[in-house]
Amino acid sequence: MLIRVTQPGFFLNIAHRMFARTYFQKYGNYRPLIPVEPHPDTTLFVMIPSFREPDVLATLDSLAACIPPRGIAEVFVIINEPETCDPEVTALNEQTYRDVAGWITKHKQGRIRFHTAPVVKLPQKWAGVGMARKRGMDEALWRFQLLDRPNGIIISLDADTLVEPHYLTSIEDHFMKHPSHVGATIDFSHQLEGINDKQREGILLYEKYLKYYKAALTWCGYPNALYTIGSAFAVTADGYVRRGGMTRRKAGEDFYFLQTLTQVGKVGEITSTAVHPSARESDRVAFGTGPSIRQWMADAEDLRLTYNIQAFIDLKVLFTRHWELYHLSGEMLAAFPDELPLPLTKFMEEDDLISGIASLRSNCASEVVFSQRFFHLFNAFKILKFVHFGHRGFYDRQSLEAAYEVLMRLVNNPADAL
Repeated sequence: MLIRVTQPGFFLNIAHRMFARTYFQKYGNYRPLIPVEPHPDTTLFVMIPSFREPDVLATLDSLAACIPPRGIAEVFVIINEPETCDPEVTALNEQTYRDVAGWITKHKQGRIRFHTAPVVKLPQKWAGVGMARKRGMDEALWRFQLLDRPNGIIISLDADTLVEPHYLTSIEDHFMKHPSHVGATIDFSHQLEGINDKQREGILLYEKYLKYYKAALTWCGYPNALYTIGSAFAVTADGYVRRGGMTRRKAGEDFYFLQTLTQVGKVGEITSTAVHPSARESDRVAFGTGPSIRQWMADAEDLRLTYNIQAFIDLKVLFTRHWELYHLSGEMLAAFPDELPLPLTKFMEEDDLISGIASLRSNCASEVVFSQRFFHLFNAFKILKFVHFGHRGFYDRQSLEAAYEVLMRLVNNPADAL
């Protein structure tokens, strides 16, 4: 039976006995948003941030149509806005809250249980998708620590995204089969109905770019290549704590969170189901799907062009030889960049990477440990920084079609790489 909370300190006293105690101590007297205890069998928590979202009920309908998991799945719509917000947006958010609350009252609470809360005001300094996602994921963590369930699964979804019937069971199955995984990405494809030909072309190009970039990272030897889509990942409660929670960044929070999560443990990939985000234009964040489509529709960005495949061919030279760095010191270590392709030589000089590698080398007891930590140093952020650096003076942007074709040839015929 669910128990309604009447004492403000009830959750806090229990929480201090649980696995997330240290995490929540950083926030003082944490106040939960959902006023009832979680069901004892809760194993999944789907978090949906909503800001100026007119179609969130379609997302809830798709979740309600899911095959129920073995455990209990909770779904939480966190409607949010900045402390200072345009009155028209506030009115829309208030209406969304009424719509969602009304939808919940009409749906039986079985093995998939739905929650929402009055509009949450976010601090003006941090208000944005990162802070909203963090507030919702913290709520999920709070409920899992009430159950002392560090292996509970926190799932990130968006209010414009539809899910497939096997969504919950596929996520549940993945973590049952791979209990050591701290997280997983989920396959995706954007909704194509109701958009014009130009927008359809743009979103398909953007999806192909995402596939190209991930495949290029994998091919060149980066061990932690993954998709970073905010509506398409899950993390264990314990992994979330060890990662330090969701970042409050106003854009790219999914990229930063998932890439640093790989330093905590293995992040798997779920391909037995998929989510379907909207292909809409957006001006809410600085980069990502929505802004790219908006720029494409305004003829301000050409999604037919992408990063030159040569950048990844050059990276492969370094990644293939990175283990050698463990055995070098002094002048030999300092001279190593000169043996690399010129863009990497110049980048390592500008970024002072040899100093970082020397420090890393002195703190690793074996070549295996060094290899693992090398990719914490030369991680996805550093790779992207190098790619941007290279395209400022060494590489020209390339046709996405041509770059993808070359990459597939290299994947299938490794000898062609050199």
